[in-house]
Amino acid sequence: MNRLFVAYKPSGITSNRFLSTLKRKYNDKKAGFSGTLDPFAKGVLLVGFGSHTKLFRFLNKTPKKYRATLWLGAKSDSLDIEMIESVAETTEQQFFKVQEAVKSLEGELEYEPPIFSAKRINGQRAYDLARAGKKVELNKIHSTIYEMQLLHYCHPFVTFEATVSEGTYIRSLGRMIARHLGVKEGSLSMLERLCEGQFVYENKKALDIKKSLCIPQNYYHGNPDNVRYGRVLALEDLQIQKSGTYWLDNGETISIIRVDENSVKYELGKIKC
Repeated sequence: MNRLFVAYKPSGITSNRFLSTLKRKYNDKKAGFSGTLDPFAKGVLLVGFGSHTKLFRFLNKTPKKYRATLWLGAKSDSLDIEMIESVAETTEQQFFKVQEAVKSLEGELEYEPPIFSAKRINGQRAYDLARAGKKVELNKIHSTIYEMQLLHYCHPFVTFEATVSEGTYIRSLGRMIARHLGVKEGSLSMLERLCEGQFVYENKKALDIKKSLCIPQNYYHGNPDNVRYGRVLALEDLQIQKSGTYWLDNGETISIIRVDENSVKYELGKIKC
């Protein structure tokens, strides 16, 4: 089965375990997903079956939008409710101060990712090292925070929405909001991914691949059989000859090609739509 769709992962389950349930449901072992969600997180998860698993890196997946609730005073090494160690009483804040703290994160941001993350250190995942009790030191990362919006504040809980670039850690944003408010500890009690770029949950409806790609379309004016059978393509037969990655419309299939100086190479052969 070749299929690409948006699923909705519930909280309390890993992304891999959730994918296993989908494999059983559709009776197909060849499947994958893009953009791992933490076990306690819920929301949009891009899922592909068959050859469509190869398309993830060519999809329009940014910006991403999340809704989260920050628990002020809750201490957790994972920065979420999975590893709560203690909860300290904190002073109730004025609403405009909370709003100011949330909005202060907009723009280009440099920050430390959570030690319980999938970042690699000498080939090992940071969360594996952290769970083993080993010291974890991660380099700072950069993210673009397009928009931050305070939705609700009922002390000690701050609910906000964040529209961000790919690879942003919302748990770290929660920690920064807490510290901006002068609160030493803060962890997320809820995290939901609302969308990945243009992709929102629509009851697992199959996506239109041709409308989902983040790369431009090119046009091949040579013999159509060359594309149909995966033959070498001549640069002069392409409408756009500038270096870059493009997709070709073959009717019921698409091909993805890479143009480099004087050569044309297939990134992906025929993918059924």
